[in-house]
Amino acid sequence: MKNFFIIILIFVSCTIAQTNNGSVAKNTLMVENHDTIPSGAKKLILSYPALNLKYSDNYIIFPDGEKIVYDDGRKKGFIEQLDDCDIEDMFSMKYDTVSMQPKYLNDCGRGRSEQFFKKVYGKSAAEVSANLEKVNWFSQQIPMTKINGVSDTLKIIAKELAQKPHLKKYFEKSSSFYWRQVRGAKRLSAHSYGIAIDINVANSTYWLWANKNKSETDSIKYANKIPLEIVRVFEKHGFIWGGRWYHYDTMHFEYRPELM
Repeated sequence: MKNFFIIILIFVSCTIAQTNNGSVAKNTLMVENHDTIPSGAKKLILSYPALNLKYSDNYIIFPDGEKIVYDDGRKKGFIEQLDDCDIEDMFSMKYDTVSMQPKYLNDCGRGRSEQFFKKVYGKSAAEVSANLEKVNWFSQQIPMTKINGVSDTLKIIAKELAQKPHLKKYFEKSSSFYWRQVRGAKRLSAHSYGIAIDINVANSTYWLWANKNKSETDSIKYANKIPLEIVRVFEKHGFIWGGRWYHYDTMHFEYRPELM
């Protein structure tokens, strides 16, 4: 009987040792794999949990198996990063919520991977429109995509801003979904995906309006009339503000939680 218990004890001990060794090895492997994921890919995956994205071997992978290259490996100038933006390029600049004078050519968020955004929100006006929901926005009905909870998030923002009646004039005559290209460029506007809203133009400034005949790489003067009180509410809920761009568009707010 004593020998029997010794045999059982040896068996259990060996089993525990094997289990522990297996767990440690597995956990270490998971950590190592996690550490090899680029920071931009991590931010993308964590910011859009409903998409159930994965990363492997320089690809962002969707549940249906479609893959999008994370980093095309090409060195790009400022204009090329905007016009031919891969996912890695979207994270090449820092979204600055502190400075009220954007640094030269810091346009974090202006660059968008069209392949990624078309995959997520729709490849045509019809596809995007199929997922739009009208949001009550200060006596208007503003269409925004339901994907990733964007329309629900705008409802929350509208509710918070409604508690600030002194700001009401900034929300009149707002606009959102419009399938179009960016002015003077061939890339699509964020409005094409139903993730952006432009608030009252009359109280806004745009870099080309204030800097006539300037190019994308010229030095320009900054101007803004939108209260930071509004900006903070949008940013709290994952919207970036065009007023943070060197090439400012202060009426513009866009759902980009991966950049916050």
